[in-house]
Amino acid sequence: MRLYDTARQDIVAFDPGPVVTMYTCGITPYDSTHLGHAATYLAYDVLQRRLRDLGHQTRLVRNITDVDDPLLDKARELGVHYLDLAAAETARFQDDLRDLNTLPCFSEPRATSAIADIRGFIGMVLDAGHAYQAGGAVYFDVSTFARFGQVSHLDEAAMLVLAAERGGRPDDAHKRQPLDFVLWQPSADGEPAWESLWGPGRPGWHIECSTLALRELGTTIDLHGGGTDLIFPHHECEAAQSEAVTGEAFVRHWMHTGMVGLGGTKMSKSLGNLVFISDLLKDWEPAAIRLAIVDHHYRSDWEWNDGLLTVATARLDRWRAAGRGDGGLDGVRLALDADLDTPAALAAVDDAASSGLGVSAAAELLGISLAPAP
Repeated sequence: MRLYDTARQDIVAFDPGPVVTMYTCGITPYDSTHLGHAATYLAYDVLQRRLRDLGHQTRLVRNITDVDDPLLDKARELGVHYLDLAAAETARFQDDLRDLNTLPCFSEPRATSAIADIRGFIGMVLDAGHAYQAGGAVYFDVSTFARFGQVSHLDEAAMLVLAAERGGRPDDAHKRQPLDFVLWQPSADGEPAWESLWGPGRPGWHIECSTLALRELGTTIDLHGGGTDLIFPHHECEAAQSEAVTGEAFVRHWMHTGMVGLGGTKMSKSLGNLVFISDLLKDWEPAAIRLAIVDHHYRSDWEWNDGLLTVATARLDRWRAAGRGDGGLDGVRLALDADLDTPAALAAVDDAASSGLGVSAAAELLGISLAPAP
């Protein structure tokens, strides 16, 4: 298998051991599962299925960021407790992914379940000389980590722009330099707070994922992923703080998924231009929704429109009409091994079905059940 590695900026061999450790950044649960979420998690689901088909065991950890600014802001707006909102939206997210036939995670830990681990990790970053205290917060000092930029390959100017857009607060007066990032922060009035050696507060965003990944999977994980919007600052900061403590590589292979757009703009909660899986499931079969999504290469940015579901439903009908069998299976395997080329994999199933071969095994490898819709 060969996959594109963001850090190496090339398609390279992905040849893990018998047990493949994988970490994907999960949701901040303040709204429903949208198509951007689904496209990301289906990519890693197809990858897991092919790895298992090759004889590997897979251990995929996907966190739940149940304490962060967007969740707290939404809970305040709705007048509900942030953990009640998180629990409700996490349950809906899990239902959506189950309906889309994704494999269960090895572990799905919540950030609030790891506060003690997070405090301990921050202490190790401080002890290693890579962090400092200021204004009641603890910051990572990027000047102490020479490899900062190893994942994103961005220059400082580009980093500053993205940090400002994505919650990095480069204008924070307590920082020694604008790209330093928060590990622990004082809680505002009405926000959750935990006691710490640095005063009451809550963890920063990046430290949660490093702590959970290291706790659940060990010092070095085989593959780490998420959308391309997480490359900087989130994954860059994760790598820096993790390696600053362990002295070892945090991730062997970085795999990122493209963005899904609607009407010419990337889908995002801040813009409100979202298509929710739960809404699509009211009118469309889950297998057709999954088929419409995986007909796009995981690294591509693409546009959603409801016509894709009409095309996917017709395709699903043709595959079902072809019956059971392993037609197209070799073609699907070859396509998935070539940088998880799901559009080529679907084309291989189409060719087999049009030749009169049953394609149930090939469809199943893609996570698409050809059982009749209920």
